[in-house]
Amino acid sequence: MAEAADFPGMTPSPARRWLRRTGALLAGAPLLAGLLQLPAAPAQAVGQTSAKEASDAGTVAVTVDSLSPAAPTDGDTLTVSGTVTNNGKQAVTDAHVGLRVGSPLTTRSAIDGAAKRADALSGNDGSEVGGKYVAEFAKLTPGVSEHFSISVPVAKLDLDDDGVYPLGVSLAGETSAQPWEQVLGVQRTFLPWQPEEADTPSRTTVLWPLVSTVHMSAETGSNAQQTPVFLNDDLTKEISPGGRLEQLLSLGKELDVTWVIDPDLLASVDAMTGTYRIRGEGDTTTAGTHQAAAKQWLDDLQDAVLGKEVVALPFADPDLASLAHNGTGVAGSLSQLKAATDVAATTVETVLHVTPNTDFAWPVDGAVDPSIVKVATSAGADKVIARGDSLTENGDLTYTPSAARPIGGGTTAVVADARLSTAFKGDLTKASTSTLAVQEFLAQSLALNLQTGKQRSVVVAPQRMPTASQARSLAEAVTTLQGGTWSQSQQLAAAAKAKPDPGATTKVPSRSAYPASLRKQELPRSAFEQIAYTQDKLDNFKVILANEARVVTPFGRAMNREMSTSWRGRSTAASSFRQGVQAYLDTLTGQVKLIDKSETKLSGRSATIPVTVQNNLVQGVDHLILRLTSKNPTRLEISDEAYAEQRVTVSGGHTSTVKFTTSAKVNGQTTVVAQLYTEDGQKYGEEVAFDVRVTEITATVMLVIGGGVLLLVLAGFRMYTQRKRAAAREAAETEEDAEDGEDGEDGADEAGEPADGPENAGNPENPENRPEKESGGRAGAADPEQPSDETPDTAVESTDPSGTGERVDR
Repeated sequence: MAEAADFPGMTPSPARRWLRRTGALLAGAPLLAGLLQLPAAPAQAVGQTSAKEASDAGTVAVTVDSLSPAAPTDGDTLTVSGTVTNNGKQAVTDAHVGLRVGSPLTTRSAIDGAAKRADALSGNDGSEVGGKYVAEFAKLTPGVSEHFSISVPVAKLDLDDDGVYPLGVSLAGETSAQPWEQVLGVQRTFLPWQPEEADTPSRTTVLWPLVSTVHMSAETGSNAQQTPVFLNDDLTKEISPGGRLEQLLSLGKELDVTWVIDPDLLASVDAMTGTYRIRGEGDTTTAGTHQAAAKQWLDDLQDAVLGKEVVALPFADPDLASLAHNGTGVAGSLSQLKAATDVAATTVETVLHVTPNTDFAWPVDGAVDPSIVKVATSAGADKVIARGDSLTENGDLTYTPSAARPIGGGTTAVVADARLSTAFKGDLTKASTSTLAVQEFLAQSLALNLQTGKQRSVVVAPQRMPTASQARSLAEAVTTLQGGTWSQSQQLAAAAKAKPDPGATTKVPSRSAYPASLRKQELPRSAFEQIAYTQDKLDNFKVILANEARVVTPFGRAMNREMSTSWRGRSTAASSFRQGVQAYLDTLTGQVKLIDKSETKLSGRSATIPVTVQNNLVQGVDHLILRLTSKNPTRLEISDEAYAEQRVTVSGGHTSTVKFTTSAKVNGQTTVVAQLYTEDGQKYGEEVAFDVRVTEITATVMLVIGGGVLLLVLAGFRMYTQRKRAAAREAAETEEDAEDGEDGEDGADEAGEPADGPENAGNPENPENRPEKESGGRAGAADPEQPSDETPDTAVESTDPSGTGERVDR
């Protein structure tokens, strides 16, 4: 009556709740009394009914450290080893570890569900094998771990049909609080069972990536070898014995895999085989000393890839998704991808002496959308490695289709299996987690093969940079897979050419479907803008260089590294690297500059102005134009145009002085600007502005100088006429003397007067009576000087800057 009075969706009143509880208690009292009179339930039954609850409590932790063989066949003996740890507060007594084999899991999703409940029993876990195939412990002390190992013939496990069997490793025991046997801990894993060769084995392609972070800077030495400078010494740790890359190489060479290599890694290790330096604090560098390790790693890699399929990523593995979402709107970004693609094959061939396949693009985690596909194929690739959790199936297929899917425009999406590709993520340093990952990988692979009798191609694309422990786990799984009965190895190129399933999805997901977690890690638009700025500056710089390859090559590769996928999740480090590249380029371009000038003084209406260009680079510069512009052409004119230009060529480590002729019109101060340009009209470097003070000659001074010049001319004319008359008189006297000798007369003319009258005899004022040396021959000290050739306008070239108040005379 009370319940019927309650309205749906409303909470009963306190009084009604009290009446219901009281009634239920009174009604159950006789039943409870009867139960108390029944005999106690068997301990084993109690343990089975409370297994999940006890397991969830985590009284005892069970770990499986090894399971061998991972995929047993007929006649094998299965050995399971691990540890049990009592995490409770009470000791566990009469304990034992046993194995439980459940019914086969028929779907891949069922395997997913079982993996999520790895530490809990369920009704499908089956009964314990028991007997002598257990590991017994008299007592498990709280906080203490005990090792166990159980070996059981496969025939005792009752494995019938091919399939994936859940394998539970459980510990049962008693506690003082619950003195009956019960399951106190369990660990579930999987046992793939395919004793005979499959009729249609899966063709499996496993990608084996050799990719690292950015290690080399844009900086190189000034020597002929251009000694490279590394950001740090981390690469040495990776390629040395026990390092991540050394482990990947050692493991991969024993497997039939497709090597996916970043050419930047090869270039970096190759650079370490010679002289190299490592950046230290501030501007300091130290010499690298691990040439032997680098050479050994490259030698081993050359042997490992011999005869194997090698896929070369674009140089430095550019982030295709970041470029598609944030970089296509920035001019030149796609050109960077093209350059990275073009140099990839050459690098691999040079270092490894094999010809790589460059037809594949690999976006991060295989996540694609139309813009990513467009960018990925823009540089020449026609195949995109996607992943099944991005290009998901939405049709009626009851099995996982082959990897190859035509997605339009002549592009093929090679869809890697998501479950297999992500099986080895996370921390796999513990043997227990590694074992579980290997068994789940094998279980998913077998379940995929058992879905249908159709022949299919499967691709496994793990994370780009697996850790050493992840690589070991993957290698263990692949070794078992390639030695198993349901899979065959296949190259990536063959998988891409395989006939696609007609029912497989070919629709690329929309841009909005791109995972938000991946979008947060993308390079921002500002990164591509900074790359474009650096490229523009490099283009402006290289045209003046005598050997542009010394600069273009290291900076081109540095800009490829700025777009690397390895910067994801490291935005601060990425920004620092880009700024370092730009700062170093600024330093180099600043080595070619104009030397500052102080105020210049011009005396006269015309003179020359020297401007000095300095080149502190080790190579010469050419194709530079020096332009000199007067801010006030009406006062100081440099040429008939608004400015004057001259071509400049400067050897490495030298200076060159260029002279410009100027014409002053009026007195005063004028600002002159010197600016370097490239031949295509682009400004180069900073301008240099300086003042020119013109001191023009005044009219009075000109009159004085003009008068002096006139007096000099008149004096010269007078001297000339005096010399002429003296010469004529001397000739006449000579003639008279000759006539006197003939007549016998002494000094008388026809008039009877002497030749030299008394008024003229001895008169010093008479020019005719002056000595010859005063009227002819060399000019005396008082004679005016003859004008000489003009002295040079400027002094000999000097590498020192002009002094304060430098003076340039006419």
